[in-house]
Amino acid sequence: MFNPEMTVAAINQMSAQTLAANLGIEFTEVGADFMRARMPVDKRTAQPFGLLHGGASIALAETLGSVASTALIDLTTQAAVGLDINGNHLRGVQDGFVIGTVRPIHIGRRTHVWEIRIEDEKGRLIHISRLTMMIMQQS
Repeated sequence: MFNPEMTVAAINQMSAQTLAANLGIEFTEVGADFMRARMPVDKRTAQPFGLLHGGASIALAETLGSVASTALIDLTTQAAVGLDINGNHLRGVQDGFVIGTVRPIHIGRRTHVWEIRIEDEKGRLIHISRLTMMIMQQS
């Protein structure tokens, strides 16, 4: 499903010096129909009360979905841009890592819709997002 050139190493290199890198987001796995990345819960991603910031969860979710859409399109003629994201914060996390997994809900010519599940290191669901990406033709 994904472009075979979009390996974990290639994605992490592409993410260098971006928001993802500043938040410590690291891609860890690319499967046939999913991608996975982890993000630390530390001073970069916590809110003042020591819990994972909801905005950091959204940033992880949008990073996963954006990269997944990018891995499906022809970058010489198309671009993938975020159109809409929503998320539900279900459980607080104070330390360690959170792991996000993105899977497709709909892959169309003009839009991609993704579900992103973020879990703690014990596999407990802490956040779920849905992201819609618009696929634009470049001239």
